[in-house]
Amino acid sequence: MRNWHWLGMLASAWLCFSAAHADEPIVATKEGRLRGTQLQDPVVYVFKGVHYGQSTAGTARFKAPKRVAKWQGVKNAVKFGSICPQAGDPGRLTTTPGELLSPSEDCLVLNVWTPAIDGNGKRPVMVWLHGRGFYAGAGSEPLYDGARLAKRGDVVVVTINHRLNVFGYLHLADVGGKEFATSGNVGVQDMQLALEWVRDNVAAFGGDPGNVTIFGESGGGVKVSTLLGVPSAKGLFQRGIIQSGARTRGMPADMANKNAQTVMQKLGVKTVAELQAVPMDELLAAVTTSGRTTPDFGPVVDGSYLPTNMFEPEAAASARGIPVMVGSNKDEHALYAREHPLIGKMTDAQLREDLLRDYGANTDALIAAYKQSRPQASPWDLMVAVRSNRFHIGTVRLAESASKVSPVYVYSFDFESSPLKAAHGSEIAFVFSNATASPKARPGAKAVEDAMSEAWIAFARTGNPNHAGLPNWPTYDARNRATMIFDAQSKVVNDPRAPERTVWEGKELVR
Repeated sequence: MRNWHWLGMLASAWLCFSAAHADEPIVATKEGRLRGTQLQDPVVYVFKGVHYGQSTAGTARFKAPKRVAKWQGVKNAVKFGSICPQAGDPGRLTTTPGELLSPSEDCLVLNVWTPAIDGNGKRPVMVWLHGRGFYAGAGSEPLYDGARLAKRGDVVVVTINHRLNVFGYLHLADVGGKEFATSGNVGVQDMQLALEWVRDNVAAFGGDPGNVTIFGESGGGVKVSTLLGVPSAKGLFQRGIIQSGARTRGMPADMANKNAQTVMQKLGVKTVAELQAVPMDELLAAVTTSGRTTPDFGPVVDGSYLPTNMFEPEAAASARGIPVMVGSNKDEHALYAREHPLIGKMTDAQLREDLLRDYGANTDALIAAYKQSRPQASPWDLMVAVRSNRFHIGTVRLAESASKVSPVYVYSFDFESSPLKAAHGSEIAFVFSNATASPKARPGAKAVEDAMSEAWIAFARTGNPNHAGLPNWPTYDARNRATMIFDAQSKVVNDPRAPERTVWEGKELVR
């Protein structure tokens, strides 16, 4: 799953950047004292680039992370830390105009926004897991500025960096032995270590360590899905929000083994020690194609750290009882199709030809079902809808599994906030209460921002997203399939676009 460069650039324009106040707040963590910044608009405190883990370079590469060492004196936490190794520029962008961050293997850092440092220790904590699949991204991107969300909800917002691509998900258990048994999941172990830091330190920032929500979009949603299946992460968070990232299973170990063999052969190395000695840039270049990584990397069902698939054929034991909110956007695929030569001008014949490449004998049935579900849609819109199946039907399948053992709330983001309509990633600004900061915000944006931000805040506070600004939002079940439609006028619909759901029964989703 991908978030693209334009999203980061658009978010930069959307945000009204906060200016630093003369006050310099200092907070004592268990590792040492940190000096942050007080912002003026909105008035919140922010601590940037806080190390939660040690460097993962050299002999620490491909191994479980280690907690940051204690220090004396006061450390500055006023600038974002390094991003984890990745290709491309989107993850390098920050909320500081003109600033581009450099990659480093010393990248296990997090950022905290809090409305007050008052010893309260009772505010809900919202930990954001960034998007861009498992190949790129950072918690410092403009899209994820947590100041307005923290102020609006009286919540503590945390964003984190963790290892990515070949550095975070190269499964070396077969060639490296016990010492590298979890190497295919060290990126997830980084997230767990960050959550342990939150448990031990967030009270000093006004947060409640017993009331933590993890949330994320796209690849970040997959990370939430994955952590729900990790037994050792149980208890570090109390609920999860999955935005356009519903995934029911991890990468099979045999596929991950083949990926590791491919990487080692390409680099001409035979041992993990040799692989650890490869320079960072050279290792990254060996797996990078046009900003992405080949082979594709992600969490591995290794039989130990991630013992089983998360929600297939049933919900993992560690996910049971944890409230979940999960959803997708109406026009997800529009983001990926924005450079298509036929954008907005497709004919029925061209629609069929386009879909035949991937859907073969299922093409005519899919077109018929989507026309029934969206009778006013153009051929272009139908193509976008069909190709959004991994998000839409993926949401349904995870919700079906999770709702058997936990309270689940399902949503669809239908507000057309840009020329790409309700495209992949377009809900993020509304969740973070940043959408109406844009001079390009469309009519109705405030109503959507109010509805969504308050729902996310309510869910983080209580595990139930209902609030006064929404119609009653029931939990999801396979009989009614209640779904909140976020739009200029939000509403609940039972089993929305049902023909699309039923036509996919028994079919493999195109990811």
